[in-house]
Amino acid sequence: MSFPYSYSVLGLVPGLILTVVVAALVLYTSIIVWEFCLRHPEVRDVCDLGQMLYYGWRWVWYFTAVMFLLNNTFIQGLHVLTGAKYLNTMTGGTVCTVGFSAIWAVISWVCSLPRTFDTLSKLATASAFFTFISVLLAAIFAGIEPHPEGYNSDAATGMVGEPIVLVVPAAGTAFYSGLNAFLNISYTFIGQITLPSFIAEMKEPKDFGKALWAVTIAEVFLFSIVGAVVYAYTGTQYNTAPAFGSLGNEVFKKVSFSFMIPTLIFLGVLYASVSARFVFFRIFEGTRHKGNHTVVGWASWAGILAATWVVAFIIAEVIPFFSDLLALMSSLFDSFFGFIFWGTAYMRMREADYGPGYITKRGIRGICGFVGNVIIILIGLFMLTAGTYASVEGIIASYAAGTVSGVFSCENNGL
Repeated sequence: MSFPYSYSVLGLVPGLILTVVVAALVLYTSIIVWEFCLRHPEVRDVCDLGQMLYYGWRWVWYFTAVMFLLNNTFIQGLHVLTGAKYLNTMTGGTVCTVGFSAIWAVISWVCSLPRTFDTLSKLATASAFFTFISVLLAAIFAGIEPHPEGYNSDAATGMVGEPIVLVVPAAGTAFYSGLNAFLNISYTFIGQITLPSFIAEMKEPKDFGKALWAVTIAEVFLFSIVGAVVYAYTGTQYNTAPAFGSLGNEVFKKVSFSFMIPTLIFLGVLYASVSARFVFFRIFEGTRHKGNHTVVGWASWAGILAATWVVAFIIAEVIPFFSDLLALMSSLFDSFFGFIFWGTAYMRMREADYGPGYITKRGIRGICGFVGNVIIILIGLFMLTAGTYASVEGIIASYAAGTVSGVFSCENNGL
């Protein structure tokens, strides 16, 4: 539900165009990941893939492993933060926010304990269904309620008048604000980091392409329509991230937000499980603890998960704001795992197919493919450099404006 916020900063038309462009790029790079994994079934995760991409250099494996674990743990932290927002929204802040964050982290840890993706796949189905219901309700509620939250409440901050919908960005929009809005959109689509782990466990990896196309098309329609509708009814001046906070009717807000619970739990659990499997399998490779129910195995599994959720809890308390945390995660990690790696993967595969002169051997098709993937790598480098700068500037601005509480704060962060 960060799309209405992004559209309020970028303007509706550029926002919708970027949504389609980012989705297309992610689909294309995901197909590259899929093709690479089909060629190399020995790849177990993105770290193996990263080392293979960069000529077997061992330091690349360790670099990728650190980034992989940090990415997953930051995502867990985002879901701890959002879980605390949900609990505060529902209760009106009856418990210290640090306490709500801890409660959500413990709930997520318990839900992370199953050791196979088969168990998680059932929760994934429920998560997708309830997410659809949640965002659909939010769009419907935004349309039928008389006014959004904060309507005509504060002339000093511009929260007056009817909702203002911008077709293009407002004059004077700060660079970091626009880039953060773009990074918010990118984060929602980019998830290639987990694909090698899923493909490695599939019975029929060749069928994975069908899922990629179906998911991407559904995401584009859902995110674009819901984002545009909610933005149209809440406007630039009344918009929040996540957008549930823009609903003026408390019942509407709580009902639509509540349908997001399975997703808030599942996505954090998914990334925790992927991280734990990565560590667990390398510790117990070749031992009976890896595939059997042993005390040592289960205790280690639970301990690894607990460590990830403790770090996630700390992240949620140190960076307690939704859109800026999304932007920081996108710039630091999605730059590599959404773009840079997969542009490189394309070049390595074509070099293996056609030799050193692969760029020109296929004529215009080869040249266009090479140029396109160089652009993908440059997009990743831009996100890493300018994106990280913009994210940090956004965090500094949020603290300076007093729009967020301090670290480890008891202040109510409900919507």
